[in-house]
Amino acid sequence: MAMGPAPRRGGRRAPMAEINVTPLVDVMLVLLIIFMVTAPLLVTGVPIDLPDSKATALKSDDKPIQISVDATGQVFIDQQAVGADALPTRLAALREARQDEARVYVRGDRALDYGRVMEVVGEVSAAGFKKVALVSDSKPARKAKPAT
Repeated sequence: MAMGPAPRRGGRRAPMAEINVTPLVDVMLVLLIIFMVTAPLLVTGVPIDLPDSKATALKSDDKPIQISVDATGQVFIDQQAVGADALPTRLAALREARQDEARVYVRGDRALDYGRVMEVVGEVSAAGFKKVALVSDSKPARKAKPAT
């Protein structure tokens, strides 16, 4: 059974050659918490209240084109506002710039009329994009409030 180094003459001990891991673990846990809190804030740029769904997220290697429609009906392509009349030309330009099968994610606000979202999806489809997906929030469905 090893007891450690014996003290030297003169009352001095040999230098300790062990690393204290506890402060390192503490710092790493704090960094992990910081990244877990800030990562969801960096994902979306346009504030949209997405509808709930039980579907899982899609796996993708390339960066998709994100089209967002906020509660007022304003359309955004990758966080840049686009007018309703300029949407088809912008989509055609994106289609020409990307020769591969680009993915398009359409995000519509929960308070928005379903018809407005389908108009945007129709414009995306008319521009020639074949991989179009509607984005929803993966939180469990909220319970309906009783009428008062």
